[in-house]
Amino acid sequence: MPSEEIPPKNLILIGFMGCGKTTIGRELGKLLGYPVVDTDQLIESKAHLPIPRIFAERGEDYFRLLESAVLQELSAPGADRRIISTGGGIVTRKRNRQLLAQLGFVVWLQIPAEEVLRRTAANRQRPLLETDDRERKIRDLLAEREPLYRRTAHCVIETTGLDASEVACGILETARYHFAQNLP
Repeated sequence: MPSEEIPPKNLILIGFMGCGKTTIGRELGKLLGYPVVDTDQLIESKAHLPIPRIFAERGEDYFRLLESAVLQELSAPGADRRIISTGGGIVTRKRNRQLLAQLGFVVWLQIPAEEVLRRTAANRQRPLLETDDRERKIRDLLAEREPLYRRTAHCVIETTGLDASEVACGILETARYHFAQNLP
């Protein structure tokens, strides 16, 4: 792919758990040759603990502090041309939303509650969903976060019914247009 067709900045994927950020991030990495960075993996590496244990032993507030610290590190000058896949709650802190917007092109991978429930039904590695009423928790979290995703994103893509390559192609076309319109 000619370099003028490659977006000049980071591509950042935000969205609720189960929306496909990790899978689509890998697909974008293959298409662009960009390194793929997953904030949840960086947090686990930094804490030397898996996320469910961070939540169990230190709580959600501590996890959110680590999440903000990782995002701040990713914001170092000159670290462009990466695919950054974020955790679903990264938008809950105002400073994180500002950093995400500064990092590059932010894509909200949108997903309805029913699809989240279906995609996460067998997954017990989602600390926020370890409750008696998973559906209610998903609906409550989505209601809280959707305005934050909308405020942060440059682009919204509904992922239900699309495979990773279709979503990745849509992101690339939209990102190219965005960067072409916003050249200095």
